[in-house]
Amino acid sequence: MVFQEFVEDQVFSPVPIAAALRTTKSEIASTLGLGRDAFSRASRIRARKTQLRTRQMLEILNRVEAETGSLLAAYAWFRAEPLPGFGGATPDLLLRQGKADHVHAYLDRIMAGGYV
Repeated sequence: MVFQEFVEDQVFSPVPIAAALRTTKSEIASTLGLGRDAFSRASRIRARKTQLRTRQMLEILNRVEAETGSLLAAYAWFRAEPLPGFGGATPDLLLRQGKADHVHAYLDRIMAGGYV
Protein backbone atom coordinates (compact mmCIF):
# COMPACT_ATOMS: atom_id res chain seq x y z
CA MET A 1 0.00 0.00 0.00
CA VAL A 2 1.21 3.47 -0.84
CA PHE A 3 -0.16 5.95 1.67
CA GLN A 4 0.29 8.86 -0.74
CA GLU A 5 -2.51 7.39 -2.89
CA PHE A 6 -4.93 8.21 -0.07
CA VAL A 7 -3.76 11.78 0.56
CA GLU A 8 -5.42 14.80 -1.01
CA ASP A 9 -4.69 18.36 0.03
CA GLN A 10 -2.33 17.11 2.79
CA VAL A 11 -4.94 14.97 4.61
CA PHE A 12 -6.15 11.41 4.29
CA SER A 13 -9.11 11.56 1.93
CA PRO A 14 -12.06 9.22 2.34
CA VAL A 15 -12.86 9.04 -1.39
CA PRO A 16 -9.78 7.08 -2.54
CA ILE A 17 -9.83 5.00 0.65
CA ALA A 18 -13.46 4.00 0.09
CA ALA A 19 -12.71 3.21 -3.56
CA ALA A 20 -9.73 1.02 -2.64
CA LEU A 21 -11.74 -0.81 0.02
CA ARG A 22 -14.82 -1.08 -2.25
CA THR A 23 -17.10 0.40 0.34
CA THR A 24 -18.66 3.74 1.20
CA LYS A 25 -17.33 6.69 3.16
CA SER A 26 -20.09 6.29 5.73
CA GLU A 27 -19.24 2.59 6.21
CA ILE A 28 -15.60 3.47 6.90
CA ALA A 29 -16.68 6.21 9.30
CA SER A 30 -18.86 3.70 11.12
CA THR A 31 -16.02 1.16 11.23
CA LEU A 32 -13.80 3.81 12.81
CA GLY A 33 -16.46 4.83 15.32
CA LEU A 34 -16.91 8.25 13.77
CA GLY A 35 -20.13 10.13 13.11
CA ARG A 36 -21.93 9.85 9.77
CA ASP A 37 -20.73 13.28 8.65
CA ALA A 38 -17.07 12.69 9.56
CA PHE A 39 -16.24 12.12 5.91
CA SER A 40 -18.76 14.49 4.35
CA ARG A 41 -17.73 17.90 5.68
CA ALA A 42 -14.28 19.29 4.89
CA SER A 43 -13.83 20.54 8.46
CA ARG A 44 -14.68 17.12 9.88
CA ILE A 45 -12.38 15.31 7.42
CA ARG A 46 -9.51 17.50 8.66
CA ALA A 47 -10.41 16.98 12.34
CA ARG A 48 -7.65 15.46 14.44
CA LYS A 49 -9.76 12.51 15.58
CA THR A 50 -10.84 11.66 12.02
CA GLN A 51 -7.31 11.85 10.66
CA LEU A 52 -5.83 9.92 13.60
CA ARG A 53 -8.23 7.00 13.32
CA THR A 54 -7.92 6.93 9.54
CA ARG A 55 -4.13 6.84 9.79
CA GLN A 56 -4.22 4.14 12.45
CA MET A 57 -6.52 2.00 10.31
CA LEU A 58 -4.30 2.42 7.25
CA GLU A 59 -1.18 1.54 9.26
CA ILE A 60 -2.80 -1.67 10.53
CA LEU A 61 -4.12 -2.58 7.08
CA ASN A 62 -0.67 -1.98 5.63
CA ARG A 63 0.87 -4.43 8.09
CA VAL A 64 -1.76 -7.11 7.53
CA GLU A 65 -2.05 -6.80 3.74
CA ALA A 66 1.06 -8.89 3.01
CA GLU A 67 -0.21 -11.71 5.24
CA THR A 68 -3.79 -11.71 3.95
CA GLY A 69 -2.91 -11.28 0.28
CA SER A 70 -4.90 -8.15 -0.50
CA LEU A 71 -6.09 -4.86 0.91
CA LEU A 72 -9.70 -6.10 0.82
CA ALA A 73 -8.81 -9.21 2.81
CA ALA A 74 -6.89 -7.05 5.29
CA TYR A 75 -9.96 -4.82 5.70
CA ALA A 76 -12.18 -7.86 6.25
CA TRP A 77 -9.73 -9.10 8.90
CA PHE A 78 -9.70 -5.65 10.52
CA ARG A 79 -13.49 -5.59 10.80
CA ALA A 80 -14.28 -9.19 11.66
CA GLU A 81 -11.41 -11.15 13.21
CA PRO A 82 -11.75 -11.54 16.98
CA LEU A 83 -8.30 -11.28 18.54
CA PRO A 84 -7.37 -13.84 21.19
CA GLY A 85 -6.41 -12.26 24.47
CA PHE A 86 -8.67 -9.26 23.93
CA GLY A 87 -11.96 -10.86 24.91
CA GLY A 88 -12.87 -11.46 21.29
CA ALA A 89 -12.58 -7.78 20.38
CA THR A 90 -11.90 -7.08 16.71
CA PRO A 91 -9.11 -4.75 15.57
CA ASP A 92 -11.61 -2.08 14.58
CA LEU A 93 -13.22 -2.21 18.03
CA LEU A 94 -9.82 -1.84 19.70
CA LEU A 95 -9.04 1.12 17.45
CA ARG A 96 -12.36 2.76 18.38
CA GLN A 97 -11.44 2.30 22.05
CA GLY A 98 -8.13 4.09 21.50
CA LYS A 99 -6.12 0.87 21.65
CA ALA A 100 -4.53 0.74 18.20
CA ASP A 101 -1.20 0.17 19.96
CA HIS A 102 -2.62 -3.12 21.30
CA VAL A 103 -3.31 -4.27 17.74
CA HIS A 104 0.25 -3.36 16.74
CA ALA A 105 1.63 -5.26 19.74
CA TYR A 106 -0.48 -8.30 18.78
CA LEU A 107 0.82 -8.12 15.19
CA ASP A 108 4.40 -7.77 16.45
CA ARG A 109 4.01 -11.01 18.46
CA ILE A 110 2.44 -12.92 15.58
CA MET A 111 4.95 -11.71 13.00
CA ALA A 112 7.82 -12.60 15.30
CA GLY A 113 6.55 -16.16 15.38
CA GLY A 114 4.83 -15.92 18.74
CA TYR A 115 1.70 -17.71 19.75
CA VAL A 116 -1.68 -16.11 19.97
